[in-house]
Amino acid sequence: MRGYSIILATLLISLVLSVLPMPENLQLYRVQWTALVLVYWCMAVPEKVGVGFAFVTGLLLDILTGTLLGQHALGLSVVGFITLKTYRRVRVFPLWQQSVFVVALLVVERLLFFWVDGTIGRPAKTAESWMAPLLGGLIWPWLFIVMRDLRRRFHTP
Repeated sequence: MRGYSIILATLLISLVLSVLPMPENLQLYRVQWTALVLVYWCMAVPEKVGVGFAFVTGLLLDILTGTLLGQHALGLSVVGFITLKTYRRVRVFPLWQQSVFVVALLVVERLLFFWVDGTIGRPAKTAESWMAPLLGGLIWPWLFIVMRDLRRRFHTP
């Protein structure tokens, strides 16, 4: 249970960061914290964190952000699935190459989010909203180092 507690704690922190109030003009630059943390845990402990975990986390994010129920769940499930299928190769990459992979995953998650928005008739987002995946890629190396240190400190297998 100790291993799950640090995983749950970091996901809870990422959910809080995802709903933290920001100025309206910076909303489009909000980093996809939950997706980043989920990608880390799917790569680090794939036997504990999988697609089901991603789906439940996405549902929690949907509830917290007030989006259509299942919108984040779909995106995070797909991101979790892709991560689980490729983690053996990706986790041996240098951090800059992992960042490129993470940007691609965040773009997939963002595309699915926008696709659902378009399906239900919400207006299209501006080009600035594509900055969030790029910011996530820039943050990835530091997030990876901090998360790896937490995982080692709390002996999460």
